[in-house]
Amino acid sequence: MKRLGKLVRPVVWGSLGLACIAAALLYGRVFEPWLRRQDFALRDPTISATGLALAKAAAAQIGQTIDYDGSYVPLPYPGGDVPLRTGVCADVVIRSLRAEGVDLQKELHEDMQAAFDDYPHYWDLTQPDANIDHRRVPNLMRWMQRHGKALPVTKVDADYQPGDIVVWWLFYHRYHIGVVSTAKAPGTQRPLITHNIGHGTVDEDILYAYPILGHYRW
Repeated sequence: MKRLGKLVRPVVWGSLGLACIAAALLYGRVFEPWLRRQDFALRDPTISATGLALAKAAAAQIGQTIDYDGSYVPLPYPGGDVPLRTGVCADVVIRSLRAEGVDLQKELHEDMQAAFDDYPHYWDLTQPDANIDHRRVPNLMRWMQRHGKALPVTKVDADYQPGDIVVWWLFYHRYHIGVVSTAKAPGTQRPLITHNIGHGTVDEDILYAYPILGHYRW
């Protein structure tokens, strides 16, 4: 019996060891990824709380901003905005950041006052205009570049995190801007984009639909 016990004991411990290894592999390949997908905001250290807040603020505009209107409108300063039901692509970004305490109207206007010649001069302006400057995508690009927000432009899905800001060059020679969503295109890891391209704020699968000109992160 003692001899039998000595023979059986290694088999039992070996089986337990194999079972532990199998459980670890199963967790690593099945359960842990599933948990990460369900709670990525807590488990993925590359996704910042600020980014998630910006993505949430952009998503809150879906169903609220239902029109597109690029007309010049005199605005209060600071904190000026057109009615929530309308706006342009830049207003999605402006409203998202304003929800987090960043007033791009004020920030960009003050920066343009200090460095007007460093900004694009596509509109034949001779001085800053707080009514419209922050609603023009090239100005937003320059402001984000000047304040260290620029990231490389890639075609790697994981490089675009919730709350990131992306700028495209549209086929009809216009700039476009949007916010990276927490939602993904079905069956992929490609993030949707929260934007207003002419019919109100929506989430759409357009990340690689147009040439990407800029990628920025708070």
